[in-house]
Amino acid sequence: MNRADEGGLDSPVIPPTPEVVDHVAVARLYGEPLFAMPQDLYIPPDALQIFLEAFEGPLDLLLYLIRKQNFNILDIPMAAVTRQYLSYVDEIRVSNLELAAEYLLMAAMLIEIKSRMLLPVKPTAEGEEAEDPRAELVRRLLEYEQIKLAAAGLSDLPQLGRDFLKAQVYVEQSLQPRFPDVSVDDIRAVWADILRRAQLVQHHKISREELSVREHMTLVLRKLQGQRFVEFADLFEVERGAPVMVVTFIAMLELAKESLIEITQAEAFAPIYVRLSFTAS
Repeated sequence: MNRADEGGLDSPVIPPTPEVVDHVAVARLYGEPLFAMPQDLYIPPDALQIFLEAFEGPLDLLLYLIRKQNFNILDIPMAAVTRQYLSYVDEIRVSNLELAAEYLLMAAMLIEIKSRMLLPVKPTAEGEEAEDPRAELVRRLLEYEQIKLAAAGLSDLPQLGRDFLKAQVYVEQSLQPRFPDVSVDDIRAVWADILRRAQLVQHHKISREELSVREHMTLVLRKLQGQRFVEFADLFEVERGAPVMVVTFIAMLELAKESLIEITQAEAFAPIYVRLSFTAS
Protein backbone atom coordinates (compact mmCIF):
# COMPACT_ATOMS: atom_id res chain seq x y z
CA MET A 1 0.00 0.00 0.00
CA ASN A 2 1.36 3.38 -0.92
CA ARG A 3 1.25 6.58 1.07
CA ALA A 4 -1.77 7.86 -0.80
CA ASP A 5 -3.76 4.76 0.22
CA GLU A 6 -2.59 5.03 3.85
CA GLY A 7 -3.83 8.54 4.20
CA GLY A 8 -7.00 7.84 2.34
CA LEU A 9 -6.34 10.62 -0.12
CA ASP A 10 -5.38 10.49 -3.76
CA SER A 11 -1.95 11.86 -4.59
CA PRO A 12 -2.14 15.24 -6.35
CA VAL A 13 -1.62 15.18 -10.07
CA ILE A 14 1.14 17.58 -11.11
CA PRO A 15 0.38 19.06 -14.51
CA PRO A 16 3.21 19.09 -17.01
CA THR A 17 5.21 22.27 -17.55
CA PRO A 18 3.67 24.34 -20.35
CA GLU A 19 5.63 24.47 -23.54
CA VAL A 20 7.52 27.63 -24.38
CA VAL A 21 5.60 29.48 -27.06
CA ASP A 22 6.89 32.98 -27.50
CA HIS A 23 10.09 32.79 -25.39
CA VAL A 24 8.96 35.82 -23.32
CA ALA A 25 9.55 35.45 -19.59
CA VAL A 26 6.60 36.42 -17.38
CA ALA A 27 8.53 36.17 -14.11
CA ARG A 28 11.84 35.20 -12.52
CA LEU A 29 12.33 32.56 -9.80
CA TYR A 30 15.66 33.07 -7.99
CA GLY A 31 16.99 34.80 -11.06
CA GLU A 32 15.85 32.10 -13.50
CA PRO A 33 13.25 33.13 -16.13
CA LEU A 34 9.79 31.50 -16.08
CA PHE A 35 7.99 31.32 -19.40
CA ALA A 36 4.67 30.14 -17.89
CA MET A 37 3.02 30.52 -14.48
CA PRO A 38 3.52 27.36 -12.33
CA GLN A 39 0.32 25.65 -11.15
CA ASP A 40 1.37 23.61 -8.11
CA LEU A 41 4.72 25.06 -7.05
CA TYR A 42 5.16 26.68 -3.67
CA ILE A 43 6.80 30.07 -4.12
CA PRO A 44 8.48 31.65 -1.14
CA PRO A 45 7.84 35.32 -0.47
CA ASP A 46 9.79 37.74 -2.66
CA ALA A 47 11.04 34.85 -4.80
CA LEU A 48 8.79 35.48 -7.77
CA GLN A 49 9.13 38.75 -9.67
CA ILE A 50 6.29 39.61 -12.02
CA PHE A 51 6.77 42.03 -14.89
CA LEU A 52 4.06 44.69 -14.93
CA GLU A 53 4.75 45.94 -18.41
CA ALA A 54 7.45 45.29 -20.97
CA PHE A 55 9.02 48.70 -21.58
CA GLU A 56 12.45 49.15 -23.09
CA GLY A 57 13.20 52.35 -21.22
CA PRO A 58 11.81 55.65 -19.99
CA LEU A 59 11.12 56.98 -23.51
CA ASP A 60 9.19 53.82 -24.34
CA LEU A 61 7.03 54.20 -21.22
CA LEU A 62 6.45 57.90 -21.85
CA LEU A 63 5.49 57.29 -25.47
CA TYR A 64 3.11 54.51 -24.34
CA LEU A 65 1.33 56.85 -21.90
CA ILE A 66 0.97 59.59 -24.54
CA ARG A 67 -0.39 57.26 -27.22
CA LYS A 68 -2.68 55.44 -24.76
CA GLN A 69 -4.42 58.70 -23.75
CA ASN A 70 -4.44 59.99 -27.38
CA PHE A 71 -2.49 63.07 -26.35
CA ASN A 72 -1.04 65.36 -29.00
CA ILE A 73 2.68 64.68 -28.91
CA LEU A 74 3.37 68.25 -30.06
CA ASP A 75 1.31 69.65 -27.13
CA ILE A 76 1.92 67.24 -24.24
CA PRO A 77 -0.16 67.90 -21.07
CA MET A 78 2.77 67.65 -18.70
CA ALA A 79 0.71 67.42 -15.49
CA ALA A 80 -1.32 64.39 -16.54
CA VAL A 81 1.59 62.58 -18.17
CA THR A 82 3.91 63.21 -15.21
CA ARG A 83 1.27 61.96 -12.76
CA GLN A 84 0.81 58.68 -14.65
CA TYR A 85 4.54 58.30 -15.14
CA LEU A 86 5.30 58.71 -11.43
CA SER A 87 2.65 56.17 -10.48
CA TYR A 88 4.39 53.58 -12.64
CA VAL A 89 7.81 54.50 -11.22
CA ASP A 90 6.48 54.04 -7.67
CA GLU A 91 5.46 50.48 -8.53
CA ILE A 92 8.85 49.44 -9.89
CA ARG A 93 10.77 51.18 -7.09
CA VAL A 94 9.39 48.69 -4.59
CA SER A 95 10.79 45.67 -6.40
CA ASN A 96 13.73 46.90 -8.46
CA LEU A 97 15.49 50.04 -7.33
CA GLU A 98 18.28 49.63 -9.91
CA LEU A 99 15.76 49.55 -12.75
CA ALA A 100 13.88 52.52 -11.30
CA ALA A 101 16.99 54.74 -11.29
CA GLU A 102 16.81 55.27 -15.05
CA TYR A 103 13.11 56.05 -14.86
CA LEU A 104 13.65 58.46 -11.98
CA LEU A 105 15.98 60.50 -14.16
CA MET A 106 13.22 60.94 -16.74
CA ALA A 107 10.77 61.80 -13.95
CA ALA A 108 13.07 64.60 -12.80
CA MET A 109 13.21 65.87 -16.36
CA LEU A 110 9.39 65.91 -16.61
CA ILE A 111 9.08 67.83 -13.34
CA GLU A 112 11.68 70.33 -14.52
CA ILE A 113 9.81 70.90 -17.81
CA LYS A 114 6.54 71.41 -15.90
CA SER A 115 8.19 73.93 -13.56
CA ARG A 116 9.69 75.85 -16.51
CA MET A 117 6.24 76.06 -18.08
CA LEU A 118 4.87 77.66 -14.90
CA LEU A 119 7.51 80.38 -14.88
CA PRO A 120 6.91 83.65 -16.75
CA VAL A 121 8.16 83.68 -20.32
CA LYS A 122 11.42 85.58 -20.73
CA PRO A 123 11.21 88.50 -23.15
CA THR A 124 12.88 87.84 -26.50
CA ALA A 125 13.81 89.91 -29.49
CA GLU A 126 10.98 91.34 -31.53
CA GLY A 127 9.46 88.82 -33.93
CA GLU A 128 10.97 85.74 -32.22
CA GLU A 129 8.92 83.18 -30.33
CA ALA A 130 10.03 81.86 -26.95
CA GLU A 131 11.35 78.31 -27.02
CA ASP A 132 8.90 75.73 -25.70
CA PRO A 133 10.41 73.81 -22.74
CA ARG A 134 8.87 70.65 -24.20
CA ALA A 135 10.62 71.00 -27.59
CA GLU A 136 13.65 68.83 -26.76
CA LEU A 137 11.48 66.10 -25.20
CA VAL A 138 9.15 66.08 -28.22
CA ARG A 139 12.12 65.75 -30.57
CA ARG A 140 13.49 62.77 -28.65
CA LEU A 141 10.09 61.08 -28.54
CA LEU A 142 9.53 61.51 -32.28
CA GLU A 143 12.98 60.13 -33.11
CA TYR A 144 12.47 57.18 -30.77
CA GLU A 145 9.05 56.42 -32.28
CA GLN A 146 10.46 56.46 -35.80
CA ILE A 147 13.25 54.04 -34.83
CA LYS A 148 10.79 51.80 -33.00
CA LEU A 149 8.43 51.64 -35.98
CA ALA A 150 11.34 50.93 -38.33
CA ALA A 151 12.54 48.12 -36.05
CA ALA A 152 9.04 46.65 -35.95
CA GLY A 153 8.89 46.79 -39.75
CA LEU A 154 12.19 44.94 -40.02
CA SER A 155 11.02 42.35 -37.52
CA ASP A 156 7.88 41.72 -39.59
CA LEU A 157 9.93 40.84 -42.65
CA PRO A 158 10.32 37.11 -43.30
CA GLN A 159 13.52 35.80 -41.77
CA LEU A 160 15.40 32.66 -42.69
CA GLY A 161 15.13 30.08 -39.92
CA ARG A 162 12.24 31.85 -38.21
CA ASP A 163 9.56 32.19 -40.88
CA PHE A 164 10.86 29.95 -43.63
CA LEU A 165 13.59 27.45 -44.37
CA LYS A 166 15.92 27.24 -47.31
CA ALA A 167 14.84 24.60 -49.80
CA GLN A 168 17.55 22.15 -50.75
CA VAL A 169 17.12 19.77 -53.67
CA TYR A 170 19.60 17.09 -54.65
CA VAL A 171 19.81 16.51 -58.39
CA GLU A 172 21.67 13.45 -59.54
CA GLN A 173 24.31 14.36 -62.10
CA SER A 174 23.87 12.86 -65.51
CA LEU A 175 26.54 10.47 -66.79
CA GLN A 176 26.91 12.41 -70.03
CA PRO A 177 28.87 15.62 -69.40
CA ARG A 178 27.19 18.84 -70.44
CA PHE A 179 29.55 21.49 -71.70
CA PRO A 180 28.78 25.16 -71.11
CA ASP A 181 27.28 27.18 -73.93
CA VAL A 182 29.54 29.52 -75.88
CA SER A 183 28.15 33.01 -76.47
CA VAL A 184 28.92 35.39 -79.31
CA ASP A 185 30.77 37.70 -76.92
CA ASP A 186 33.13 34.87 -75.96
CA ILE A 187 33.97 34.18 -79.61
CA ARG A 188 34.50 37.90 -80.28
CA ALA A 189 36.87 38.18 -77.31
CA VAL A 190 38.96 35.21 -78.46
CA TRP A 191 39.16 36.58 -82.02
CA ALA A 192 40.29 39.99 -80.75
CA ASP A 193 43.03 38.32 -78.70
CA ILE A 194 44.26 36.40 -81.77
CA LEU A 195 44.43 39.60 -83.83
CA ARG A 196 46.33 41.34 -81.04
CA ARG A 197 48.94 38.56 -80.95
CA ALA A 198 49.22 38.57 -84.76
CA GLN A 199 50.07 42.26 -84.73
CA LEU A 200 52.97 41.59 -82.41
CA VAL A 201 54.60 39.35 -85.06
CA GLN A 202 55.65 41.63 -87.93
CA HIS A 203 58.20 41.19 -90.74
CA HIS A 204 60.53 44.04 -91.62
CA LYS A 205 62.58 43.84 -94.82
CA ILE A 206 65.82 45.82 -94.81
CA SER A 207 67.10 46.92 -98.21
CA ARG A 208 70.55 48.34 -98.83
CA GLU A 209 70.76 51.72 -100.52
CA GLU A 210 73.99 53.03 -102.02
CA LEU A 211 74.58 56.59 -100.84
CA SER A 212 77.61 58.65 -101.83
CA VAL A 213 78.95 61.44 -99.67
CA ARG A 214 80.69 63.01 -102.69
CA GLU A 215 77.46 63.02 -104.60
CA HIS A 216 75.65 64.81 -101.79
CA MET A 217 78.49 67.30 -101.48
CA THR A 218 77.85 68.22 -105.10
CA LEU A 219 74.08 68.51 -104.42
CA VAL A 220 74.69 70.88 -101.49
CA LEU A 221 76.95 73.08 -103.59
CA ARG A 222 74.32 73.23 -106.33
CA LYS A 223 71.68 74.36 -103.83
CA LEU A 224 73.95 77.11 -102.55
CA GLN A 225 74.90 78.25 -106.05
CA GLY A 226 73.47 81.69 -106.70
CA GLN A 227 72.10 81.98 -103.13
CA ARG A 228 73.41 84.47 -100.66
CA PHE A 229 72.30 82.54 -97.58
CA VAL A 230 70.35 79.30 -97.19
CA GLU A 231 68.90 78.19 -93.88
CA PHE A 232 70.56 75.11 -92.47
CA ALA A 233 67.33 73.03 -92.27
CA ASP A 234 66.39 73.77 -95.92
CA LEU A 235 69.38 71.79 -97.20
CA PHE A 236 67.93 68.49 -95.93
CA GLU A 237 65.41 66.39 -97.85
CA VAL A 238 63.25 65.15 -95.00
CA GLU A 239 60.89 63.17 -97.20
CA ARG A 240 63.73 60.86 -98.36
CA GLY A 241 64.26 59.48 -94.87
CA ALA A 242 66.87 59.43 -92.15
CA PRO A 243 69.68 57.72 -94.12
CA VAL A 244 69.73 60.47 -96.77
CA MET A 245 69.65 63.16 -94.09
CA VAL A 246 72.64 61.58 -92.31
CA VAL A 247 74.69 61.45 -95.54
CA THR A 248 73.75 65.08 -96.34
CA PHE A 249 74.90 66.17 -92.88
CA ILE A 250 78.25 64.38 -93.35
CA ALA A 251 78.61 66.00 -96.77
CA MET A 252 78.10 69.46 -95.23
CA LEU A 253 80.74 68.72 -92.58
CA GLU A 254 83.20 67.69 -95.31
CA LEU A 255 82.45 70.90 -97.26
CA ALA A 256 83.04 73.01 -94.16
CA LYS A 257 86.25 71.11 -93.47
CA GLU A 258 87.50 71.89 -96.98
CA SER A 259 86.45 75.57 -96.54
CA LEU A 260 84.00 75.35 -99.43
CA ILE A 261 81.01 76.54 -97.34
CA GLU A 262 80.59 78.77 -94.31
CA ILE A 263 78.12 78.08 -91.49
CA THR A 264 77.18 81.33 -89.71
CA GLN A 265 74.83 82.58 -87.02
CA ALA A 266 74.03 86.22 -86.25
CA GLU A 267 73.61 85.74 -82.50
CA ALA A 268 72.94 83.11 -79.86
CA PHE A 269 69.78 81.07 -80.48
CA ALA A 270 69.37 82.69 -83.90
CA PRO A 271 68.78 80.61 -87.07
CA ILE A 272 71.84 78.97 -88.59
CA TYR A 273 72.60 79.84 -92.21
CA VAL A 274 74.92 78.27 -94.80
CA ARG A 275 76.58 80.03 -97.76
CA LEU A 276 79.36 79.43 -100.26
CA SER A 277 82.78 80.61 -99.15
CA PHE A 278 84.57 83.22 -101.24
CA THR A 279 87.13 80.66 -102.36
CA ALA A 280 84.36 78.40 -103.74
CA SER A 281 82.55 81.26 -105.44
